[in-house]
Amino acid sequence: MTARNTICLWYDGDAVDAANFYARTFPDSAVGAILRAPGDYPDGSQGDVLVVEFTVAGIPCIGLNGGPHFKHSEAFSFQIATDDQAETDRLWNAIVDNGGQESECGWCKDRWGLSWQITPRVLTAAIADPDRATAKRVFDAMMTMRKIDIAAIEAARSGPGPSAG
Repeated sequence: MTARNTICLWYDGDAVDAANFYARTFPDSAVGAILRAPGDYPDGSQGDVLVVEFTVAGIPCIGLNGGPHFKHSEAFSFQIATDDQAETDRLWNAIVDNGGQESECGWCKDRWGLSWQITPRVLTAAIADPDRATAKRVFDAMMTMRKIDIAAIEAARSGPGPSAG
């Protein structure tokens, strides 16, 4: 890779599987070079895949098959901006249905433990609304969700309906 700054993600022997999944799932993603270990190392043998270069949504990454010593945590996540509910559903479901796990507020984990925020652009715009009451309604609605429901976000942004009476 020629990128000056590359994200290195640690895997327990399955970096190629993860890279292939990301390349199939996210636009502007691809798998690049696969580098094999030139010698034995603590968690592998000469010839094993040591590093795979890949791009996720335009971001250069490498997957290092470093062994079971370190795990992913929510302290690092990819935030993927989506344009509509169909894209939000497709990405969320791809991650969760491939051995992943739902979390809250648009977050989920893939089967390798890497965290993803599948975030509709409408949500980001609504939380940044200069009307703080509107932003709070949207934020409160988001806090009740797992996968983001754009229709519910838009309803919260529109405000409470006319009161009956």
